[in-house]
Amino acid sequence: MDFSVWLTFFAASWAISLSPGAGAIAAMSSGLNHGFKRGYFTTFGLVLGISTQIVLVSLGLGALIATSSFAFACIKWLGVIYLVILGVQQWRAPAKPLVAVSDENRVVTRRQLVLRGWGINAVNPKGTVFLLAVVPQFLDLHRALSGQYLVIGATLCFTDLVVMAGYTVLAARVLSALKSESHLRAMNRSFGSLFIAAGALLATFKRSA
Repeated sequence: MDFSVWLTFFAASWAISLSPGAGAIAAMSSGLNHGFKRGYFTTFGLVLGISTQIVLVSLGLGALIATSSFAFACIKWLGVIYLVILGVQQWRAPAKPLVAVSDENRVVTRRQLVLRGWGINAVNPKGTVFLLAVVPQFLDLHRALSGQYLVIGATLCFTDLVVMAGYTVLAARVLSALKSESHLRAMNRSFGSLFIAAGALLATFKRSA
């Protein structure tokens, strides 16, 4: 991949990462409920999910998901169910201020946060279809593809790590200003509703003909 081509993709990666979606909702939700240090583990999971998608595309499995009605439907509805479950859990989350929650009392572990983030990005056919539509435009078919996919993956992961850090710390800062249970409950339910809305939008997503 030529440097000029990479720069174009690098710019596109920022737009991709900044665009609102389930990943941004997850990052802000984790920042809201767990603070930046712990909540950022969700971003590690999101990046692992992106990496999973890139591996699928590079191996040709992404094309199978995008063209097979059965495979696409299975992945899509797994993603829908997962997002709705996250939304319900967020809606029902206790309204506890971050400052009052100690490490010993936290129910959600770092590993669970990573797995939650991974699930959001890995079980999402929109990501697969997007990668299949966008990534080939930046590939040089006359060169080894493995190295190019590594560069593309590293670029997407880097921009996501930075952008999601911003989303996480923004929510964590907001949380530090919230004291009353009613405000915290409203924030939890807002994020829960966003997760459910993201699931509903995914349910309407259709593969390319």
